[in-house]
Amino acid sequence: FLRPPPGPAAGEACELCGAALEDGHAHVVDLARRTVRCACRACAVLFRGPGAGAGRWRTVPDRVLADPALSLSGAEWAALEIPVGLAFLFRSSAAGRWIAVYPGPAGAVESALPLEAWDRLAGRTALAAACAPDVEALLVRVPRGGGPVEALLVPIDRCYELAGRLRRTWRGLDGGAAARAELDALFAALRARARPVAGRERP
Repeated sequence: FLRPPPGPAAGEACELCGAALEDGHAHVVDLARRTVRCACRACAVLFRGPGAGAGRWRTVPDRVLADPALSLSGAEWAALEIPVGLAFLFRSSAAGRWIAVYPGPAGAVESALPLEAWDRLAGRTALAAACAPDVEALLVRVPRGGGPVEALLVPIDRCYELAGRLRRTWRGLDGGAAARAELDALFAALRARARPVAGRERP
């Protein structure tokens, strides 16, 4: 995926119809090219439903969900073989499987998931079943110095925005203080928006 810009520049236009964009505009995923594009309100509504746009375009939802009952140990996280303590995981309709992406100094890096380990984890939380393919992701963070692993269901554009911010601020091997501050700020904002996931939630 190509990450979207953090906000519209002066005179920025919808990448689908050319209309002017407002602050806080929506994004749509081009499923064929695996890119995220800026969209005006009208285009965002047009491509909100599954199958809209002949199945090529899908609007990124804006919901944030948490699972207060989810408890994930460091060992369970290690079984996923993700080399860092931060990643987002999404279901790719093109690949037909879950994909893990983790940020770093070079940007977002994809990692193949060990299926057995992931299936065990996904079966323990309603967040996995509720996650809409291609447009939502499970954002997972292992706290620095230990503690419970935190997972949120978030819009996928926020994940790529985070990867871009971390790339700009990354210093040294572990990211440095500026990158950790960006991460803390984003998680605090997402927690404030999150509502508990219900067992009946659907993508």
